[in-house]
Amino acid sequence: MTIHLPQGPYTPRATPLDLAPGAAAPTSRTVFSAAHVVADPYADSGPDDPAAVDWESTLAFRRHLWAHGLGVAEAMDTAQRGMGLDWAGAAELIRRSAAEAKTVGGQIACGVGTDQLPAGGTPTLAEVTAAYEEQLALAEENGVQPILMASRALVRAARGPEDYLATYAHLLRQASEPVILHWLGPMFDPALEGYWGSADLDDATDTFLKVIAEHPDKVDGVKISLLDAAREIDVRRRLPGGVRCYTGDDFNYPELIAGDERGFSHALLGIFDPLGPLAAHAVRVLDTGDVDGFRALLDPTVELSRHLFRSPTRFYKTGVVFLAWLSGHQDHFTMVGGLQSARSLPHLAKAYELADRLGLFPDPDLAEHRMRSLLTVHGGTR
Repeated sequence: MTIHLPQGPYTPRATPLDLAPGAAAPTSRTVFSAAHVVADPYADSGPDDPAAVDWESTLAFRRHLWAHGLGVAEAMDTAQRGMGLDWAGAAELIRRSAAEAKTVGGQIACGVGTDQLPAGGTPTLAEVTAAYEEQLALAEENGVQPILMASRALVRAARGPEDYLATYAHLLRQASEPVILHWLGPMFDPALEGYWGSADLDDATDTFLKVIAEHPDKVDGVKISLLDAAREIDVRRRLPGGVRCYTGDDFNYPELIAGDERGFSHALLGIFDPLGPLAAHAVRVLDTGDVDGFRALLDPTVELSRHLFRSPTRFYKTGVVFLAWLSGHQDHFTMVGGLQSARSLPHLAKAYELADRLGLFPDPDLAEHRMRSLLTVHGGTR
């Protein structure tokens, strides 16, 4: 039956992709999905209140990702760190997810940052370092691999590249196991403009690589989230031996994961939240050496990803949670901080169409019913 979307009439797909859980994890690439949090829709809380999380639904979604062979990148940007989820909520999320991972044998890494510091003002470098240390200790106490996230506070505190070098050197010396370094570009968070001490990306790249070169034994890998495939490939080729590159490029991930004659990227991606089963299946095809088969599966998903991550990119989480609702992973379209309002009805309707064309919805009838209900709420009664 035709559904009348803002962009025009659309006939939903009748059958989903057949991607049952239970398959083994990919072997040729390490693949993490950054995962969203599920809000408690009945909580009496406002945008400035601490996040009210539906813990069971949040953990159930992580079990879904693990069941398809993916690792979970926890308490990252996709989980609304700094956009609705404060440090207290993130710490609880890390504890609960770490315990759940141990129960099911799931791979997990967790974001470590400085978001317990006040949002305003200029902290000292000592305060930034202490905040990182607190979060690093929590990750290590819970047995999860730390991901050193880019810090808004460090941007405000640092006077130049030397302060980044000193801060990261101190943290890497303290880390008991190799960490993942995360370079999140300003398209994801405008407050991170000029990270690594320079707005010139060539200079920033040199500082970033210097941190790694001075401590290669403490860096498992780097996550590059700049939406710039050429720069990621350049960084990848300049990494010390044994240090991995995890693509965070939600625009160009198929070609970066497939790689070339000089190497490839692993993956730590927000788009793998809605694409989880399909992404894991595609990488298992790549495990067999079938690059063309891998690209045939994943290339068609790029249009959806570019739509979800279009400017202002930081609001991609709204589309991710919307698709989780349509897919039946949660019973509502409510987000912490009220972020469900951050994208327009036409944007969401296009996301529905693109996802449905890919066969991403386990129950297409449920997705269509929920899309119709959203149209009705917005006055779309056609």
